[in-house]
Amino acid sequence: MANADHKTYHRQIASWLMFCAAVILGMILLGGVTRLTDSGLSMVEWKPLMGAIPPLSDESWQQNFIKYQQFPEYQKINRGMSLEEFKSIYYFEYAHRLLGRLIGLLFLVPFLFFYFTRRLPAQLTPKLLLLFMMGAFQGLLGWFMVKSGLVDRPHVSQYRLTAHLGTAVLIYAYMLWLAWGLLQRPGSAEVAQRPGLRRFSYAITGLLFVMILSGGLVAGTHAGLAYNNWPLMGQSFLPPGLYGSQPFWLAALEDIGTIQFNHRMLAYFLSGLILVFAWMTLRSGVAGGLRIGVLLMVGILALQVSLGISTLLYLVPVPLAAAHQVGAICLFTSALYVSFRMANSSVVNRWRYGITPAT
Repeated sequence: MANADHKTYHRQIASWLMFCAAVILGMILLGGVTRLTDSGLSMVEWKPLMGAIPPLSDESWQQNFIKYQQFPEYQKINRGMSLEEFKSIYYFEYAHRLLGRLIGLLFLVPFLFFYFTRRLPAQLTPKLLLLFMMGAFQGLLGWFMVKSGLVDRPHVSQYRLTAHLGTAVLIYAYMLWLAWGLLQRPGSAEVAQRPGLRRFSYAITGLLFVMILSGGLVAGTHAGLAYNNWPLMGQSFLPPGLYGSQPFWLAALEDIGTIQFNHRMLAYFLSGLILVFAWMTLRSGVAGGLRIGVLLMVGILALQVSLGISTLLYLVPVPLAAAHQVGAICLFTSALYVSFRMANSSVVNRWRYGITPAT
């Protein structure tokens, strides 16, 4: 196959993967809004195929509303809700599930086209199949999460919510990594390889993922509503009862004061690490996309810190909280991109990650 054809196919596949990643980012945003508006438990059944059809008649709406009334959220929180109020929360959850199905189609149909027209690099096919399986697992995990709020307490498990969020981020990250690999030009080194800086970038990316998981725990326990002042938590820097559970480590997962404290401390620690990393990397004389990535990471960090503090002080309003969640993904994306440029600044590394340069 001609070299020009290889390059064209690589660009086509990369564009498709980045488009899918952008839709997943929208899915994460919509999922956050669904949670913030307490809409996630409005659909009490999981119908992977027939569930794509919304209620189309007054009778159908009434049937769905009657089903919702049999579960804890209506009985303990929303008793007396009108049908119109039910529709407003139903639409958020319906849109979230519909977008999930759309992502499956946006991935599967082009994959089949690229596969049967022999446009996929041989090393890429198993990676794309893995992505598809991860997406299917994510759908099952989403229903597993919803089920936890349909039993006794009208709130989903913070563990399942965090796992659902984390899996979405992993799918998003892996998709971008593969797309960037297809677009990377062989031999486009931008900095003399310093293993310390490369490992530093990996550590920051990993810690940002942990930070996102921490945000999932904050969301799942409504810990953002516990202490709405800053920099103190209540009257002191340390909240009352910090790590007071038995066993003590359980507080990091279930005590709202400890969960919010840990989220703040992670934010402080990561902000310092990112600034030190940026200073060290820029000082080493990086150029091109790597330099842009580092500068972008610092800019997004400043915005994300501002959004986090504002979300807290204004009692977690939906627009600010949703922007803060997207900001976290954007900051993670910039760090992931920097890690990619560090890892793939040579032909050898590019082969290691499974994308064979066109020859």
